[in-house]
Amino acid sequence: MIRRAVLAGSFDPITMGHMDLLERALGLFDEVVVACGHNPNKKALIPLDVRLDVLHSCTSQMDRVRVDTFAGLLVDYCHKVDAIAILRGLRAVTDFEFEFQIGLANMDMAPDVQTVFLLTEPRNIFVSSSLVKEIAGMGGEVSSYVPEAALGPLLEALHGG
Repeated sequence: MIRRAVLAGSFDPITMGHMDLLERALGLFDEVVVACGHNPNKKALIPLDVRLDVLHSCTSQMDRVRVDTFAGLLVDYCHKVDAIAILRGLRAVTDFEFEFQIGLANMDMAPDVQTVFLLTEPRNIFVSSSLVKEIAGMGGEVSSYVPEAALGPLLEALHGG
């Protein structure tokens, strides 16, 4: 049986924190699916097709990673791709409270899919997609917070070039 995990998010943009989680997850699972989800509660800055291109570029050298997209409940998607786990990163106590609530709901809906929390590397503890967009939107330097493939599309989405 393949131990497959799903790392889901909007990846608007993908950050070095996401990349760190993904790399460490490959030590725990046979395959990781990076699933770019559509969340109706979030308005994406970067178009979905561009985010998928960036994800493909960022993971192209990783043998056991595949990129996909999904809509609806994450646990339903996990069943669709035969994933045994949902991978989530924790940066701070506030992350834990939200992730714990979602993890419990997922456990109730799909007891066969485990939620696995990985602590964020200290160097990435403050990095979030929202913060990256805010800094870049004000002209700040964010190249150390996002993979190289994500920088151009982020700046294009924010500034048109």
